[in-house]
Amino acid sequence: MKKKIILTTALGLALTASAIAGTPASGTADQRFKAIYNTEWKWRVAQNLAADEDNRDTVRAVLPRADAKTQQQRLAYWQGVMKQLDTLDPSALSPAERVDHDVYRAQIAAFIEALRFKEYEQPVNADSAFWTNVTYTPRRTFKTAADYHNFIRQMGELPRYFEEETANMRAGLARGFTPPKVTLTGRDASLASVAEAKAPEDTIFYQPFKSMPASIPAAEQAALRAQAAQTIRTAVQPAYAAVLQFFRTEYVPHARESLAAESLPDGKAYYQSKIVEYTTTHLTAEQIHEIGLSEMAKIRTEMQQTMKDAGFTGDLPAFLHFLRTDPRFYAKTPQELLMHAAWVAKKFDAKAERYFGYLPRRRFAIVPVPDDQAPYYTAGRGGPGVYLVNTYNLPARALYSLPALTLHESAPGHAFQMPVAMEQKGVPPFRRAYISAFGEGWALYSERLGSEMGIYETPYETFGMLSYQAWRAARLVVDTGIHAKGWTREQAQAYMHENTALAEHEIETEVDRYISWPGQALSYYLGEMAIMAARKKAEAALGARFDIRAFHDTVLQLGSVPLPVLEARIDRFIAEGGKSPYPQTL
Repeated sequence: MKKKIILTTALGLALTASAIAGTPASGTADQRFKAIYNTEWKWRVAQNLAADEDNRDTVRAVLPRADAKTQQQRLAYWQGVMKQLDTLDPSALSPAERVDHDVYRAQIAAFIEALRFKEYEQPVNADSAFWTNVTYTPRRTFKTAADYHNFIRQMGELPRYFEEETANMRAGLARGFTPPKVTLTGRDASLASVAEAKAPEDTIFYQPFKSMPASIPAAEQAALRAQAAQTIRTAVQPAYAAVLQFFRTEYVPHARESLAAESLPDGKAYYQSKIVEYTTTHLTAEQIHEIGLSEMAKIRTEMQQTMKDAGFTGDLPAFLHFLRTDPRFYAKTPQELLMHAAWVAKKFDAKAERYFGYLPRRRFAIVPVPDDQAPYYTAGRGGPGVYLVNTYNLPARALYSLPALTLHESAPGHAFQMPVAMEQKGVPPFRRAYISAFGEGWALYSERLGSEMGIYETPYETFGMLSYQAWRAARLVVDTGIHAKGWTREQAQAYMHENTALAEHEIETEVDRYISWPGQALSYYLGEMAIMAARKKAEAALGARFDIRAFHDTVLQLGSVPLPVLEARIDRFIAEGGKSPYPQTL
C-alpha cells in the first residue's frame, strides 16, 4: 500500500516556490522531473485540490480554501514549478516521461493562466457554480461510517467556503469580471432548492442518509441522521440563503451586459488563453471560426444525402421543422426516454469487442438529471459510473438524436473512456486530470463511430448524428463569433437554429453556456478532427496491418492528453507496426 499523504493545509501553504527550488539539480532528467511533479502533487493534495491515490474514492472532510490570498499563493507556487520545468530538456527524458512532461507542463500552464486572470473571481456560469459543484458529493454512494462522518464535517465547512466564494464574486463584480447578466436568469433555482427547503430532509444534502449501509449499526445510523439534519439546518441552509440573497439583490443586477470574453479586462489575451486551454493548440479565434464554417459546409452535404435516404423532398429548413414537430420523434414519458437510452447502450455492448480489445471493468448507471438542475442542464452528461439523461421538457429531447447522445456520454464515450484511463497502472496521479480537447474529441468521435458500428438504424437517427456533428462544428463558429467577433445572443441562436436539428430550448441553454464559458465549446470538434486525422494516417501507413481495436486501445491508453501528444503517440504506433498496447487482448 502506498504511504498515506498526511501533509496539513498549513504545511501545504508553506511549500512555496522556494521549497520547489529544493528539488534535485543532479541525477537523470527522469529523476529530476519526477521530483518536481511528486513534490507538487503532495502540495496539491495538501491544498485539497486533489485526492491522493489511496483516498480517491472516499468522502473528504474538508473543502479547499478559495480566498484571494490563498489563490495568489497558489499562483506563486505554480509559477515556481514552471521555472523548474524550464530547467529540463524534454529530449533528455525517456519516451514515457516525455509524454508525462508534455501533459504536466500543459496542466501547470493552464493553472497559472487561470489564476493570472483571476478566474476564481467568477465561480459561476450558465452551466454550473460552486454551490452546485458541492452537491455532487451527496449524490455519490457512501460506503462506510467514515464517509458519513466526513460528509457531515464537510457540510460544516460550507459557510466558510461560501463566504470566500462570495467575496471572490464581489471582487469580480467590482472590475466587471462576471458572466453576462442574460445567462444568469433562473440560475438561482438551485440555490433556492436548498435555502428554501421546508426541512433538512428535503434537501439534496440529506440524500445519503435516507438509505445507509447495513454494516453501520442502527444506533449509529440514527445518530448520524440527527447530526446531519442539525448541520444542514444550522450551516448548509443559512449558507445557501446568504448566497441566494447576494445573487438576487447584488450580483445579477450588476452583472455585465456585454457578451464577449474579449470585452473583459485584458479580454483578448484572456480569450486566447482559454483557446489554448480547451483546444491544446495555438490556433487563433479567426482560424477556428473559418474551420467551423468549412466543416459545416461538409456536414450540410451529408445532411442533404440523408434527407434523400429518408425520402424527404423538401429543403433543409422544412426537414428541420418536421423533425422538431412530429410527435413520433419524442418520448411521452421520462421512463420511455430512459428506456430508449438503455437500449442504445446495450446495442453498443453487443458490438464492443469488435472495436476494442480492452474493455473497462467499471459499469455505468443511467439516471435522470436532478430536478433542480434539469431546466438549465445539457441533454445528457456522462462519466465514471453514470450516464445522466435530461428528462425535463420532453419535447426538446428528440429520440432520433438519442443514439448519438448515448454513444457520446456513455459507451464508448465518457463513461467508457474515463474508466479506461483510471484503470491504467503506473500512471502519475496528475495524469488522471481531464483534458477537454481529448475527452470531448473522443466522445464526438464515438458518435461518428456509431455509423461504422451499425448503431443508427434509420436515416433519422443518422441525421441525428449529423445534426450533433453540425452542433459541434457550429460551436466553433458561435463561440468565436460571440467572444471575438461581436455576435449577439440572437445571432448565435439563429445560426444554431439554421444548421442543427436541436430544439429551441436546447439551443437557448447551449448558447448561454457558450456565452458564459468561453472556449470550452471549441474542444469537441477540434479534438475529433485530430483523432480522425490520426486514424486516417495510421490506416494509410499500415494498410492491411491496421487493426481498429489496436488503434482505439492505443488512443484510450493515453488517458487524457494534449492533442500534439496524441499525434506523436500515433506516429509511434505506426512506426511499431500498429501493435496494440494490450497484445494479450487481441
